[in-house]
Amino acid sequence: MTKTSDNLAAAFAGESQANRRYQAFAEQAEKDGFPQVAKLFRAAAHAEAIHAQNHLKALGEVKSTAENLQAAIDGENYEVVSMYPEFIKAAEEEAQKRAVTSFKWAYEVEMVHEALYRKAVEMLGKESLPQVDYYVCPFCGYTHEGPLEGRCPVCGTPGEKFTRMG
Repeated sequence: MTKTSDNLAAAFAGESQANRRYQAFAEQAEKDGFPQVAKLFRAAAHAEAIHAQNHLKALGEVKSTAENLQAAIDGENYEVVSMYPEFIKAAEEEAQKRAVTSFKWAYEVEMVHEALYRKAVEMLGKESLPQVDYYVCPFCGYTHEGPLEGRCPVCGTPGEKFTRMG
């Protein structure tokens, strides 16, 4: 890798983290009764997302849909097979209950994401892709095709609380 590609990768990571951090800060500002501060955090978060996407494109990491799906499958599989099991084990050994829950929820959901990406790869060769909305649990991130009846299988949140992603 060149110094510039290393810098682009670092900038992508930093901007991506800033985007998520500012989104969380916006939610807290809303809860604390500061809607104008929340707007500012959301605006900055959006700008950071644009920066991150520009860096990722400059790295040549945005490719064809088929290649992007495979990259997503590979990433989700790594998280399920290697990353989260190690993280869960360490958090359990350190008795970090909140971290254990966070890691376990992510682990469960990443398996679902991998399966959804694999299904999408299979559908790419079809004449027309079926249209479906995805619904996401606001607490653990569980992702479901279509509205979820009942409760989230990962954290137990009622399906009616899920966010529809068009």
